[in-house]
Formats: sequence, structure tokens, C-alpha cells
Amino acid sequence: MLNLILIVVVICLVTIGLVFLIDRFLPQKIKPVLVIAFGLLSIFLGYKIYQSINAPIEFKKVRKERFSRVIAKLKDIRDSQEAYKTVNGRFANNFNSLVQFVDTGSYTITSQKDSSFMRYDKVYQIDLQVDTVIIDTLGFIKVKDSLFKNDDRYKTMMDIPYAQGGEKFEMKADIIDKQGYKAPVFEAKAKKDLVLYDQPTDLLARENAHQSVEEVNGTEIKVGSLTDVSTNGNWPPIYDRKDQ
Repeated sequence: MLNLILIVVVICLVTIGLVFLIDRFLPQKIKPVLVIAFGLLSIFLGYKIYQSINAPIEFKKVRKERFSRVIAKLKDIRDSQEAYKTVNGRFANNFNSLVQFVDTGSYTITSQKDSSFMRYDKVYQIDLQVDTVIIDTLGFIKVKDSLFKNDDRYKTMMDIPYAQGGEKFEMKADIIDKQGYKAPVFEAKAKKDLVLYDQPTDLLARENAHQSVEEVNGTEIKVGSLTDVSTNGNWPPIYDRKDQ
């Protein structure tokens, strides 16, 4: 903003100086032509100044709208992956498997209650109480109905919104070792360049360099991690509000 103010001040001083020189030294016949030329130049400069002020504002609006749609899809991917892991003990490594699971998979509904019974102990030669847990299967519920109700958007959750070449989210799954524990992990991501393909290059470069708790940091929008046991996204809390 300071640079913009300096530019405006310099333009005004130069314009005043040129008007003074024209009025004092140039013939009367040339003055109307120069007045028109300066008028057009002023309009052009005014437009460029307006653009320099308005472009970042418009960029923020576009970014928020597009990132909201991308993040909504990443949340669908995360919900589907967590359901897949609940049933299969690991995450899906590709979208074909994930979509098929959502389309045909089911959760098992169970109830769990504490119980106990008496058992003869050979060491003490008496009946002792043994605590146990009884798990009953109550039924099944389809994953599709649980996560998406009557919506079939899961069938296209791999498509990156606004990407002009039909690009898909990049998704991988793995098993990592965390202090001797084999932990399933996954990650899904999309490059910001694909989502903001038509935005000014200088603003896009600044966006890709973000390092702030209030922004989506880095060059990608992603959920999950292949190095940590986490299904969090790299977006700020503003994108988790219900009105998003």
C-alpha cells in the first residue's frame, strides 16, 4: 500500500510539472492535443491504480470460494477413508476402491456391555468371579447412507474443483512404524495452481509462499499425512465453520 501511495504522489507531481511546462512554453495550437493525451493517460493510470487496489480483494474472494469447495471434497475423502479403515483396518490406496466401498460397504452395529461369571480356579480350588465384555451384533448400516444420505457426490470426490484439465486429487495410503506400532496413514492433496489457474501470477506466487495460521500454507491443499498419524487438513479453522 505504501508503494502505491508513493506512485500516486509521483504521478501527480509529474502531471503538475508537465502541465506547467506545456502552459508556459508550447504554442497554443498544440495545447488541446496534449490536454486530450493527458486526459487519456490519466484515465489509463487511474484504471491501473484501481486494478492494483482491487486485484488482491478479488483474489481473496475467489480464493475463499474455490478453497471452500476443494476442502469440502477433502472432507468427504477423509470421512470415506475413516469409514474404510473402520471396516478394513487400513486406508484405501486408490479412489476406485474407496468409491466402491462407499457404494457397497456396510458398518456393523454392535452393543457392548460388561458382564461376569463364576469359574473354578484350580490354583485356589474355589469358584472365582471372571469379568468379561459381551458384544452383540444388532445389525448393519450402509456406509453410503451413513455418510452421504441421498447424495451421490462421493462418486466424483476424486475430481479437483475448478481444475481445467480434469485433474484428480493425488491420494496415497501406507503403513508406517510409530514406536513399534504399525499405523495406517493416508494423504490426499491438490496443488493450489490447479485451483487458482486463472489468477494473477504475482498473487498466486504470494499465495504459494504463505506461512500463517490464518492461511492454507504451502503450495497444496491437503488432508492426512504419510509421515504422521493424522487425518487433519492444512486449512485454518475458518473453513470448518458451518456457513462454509
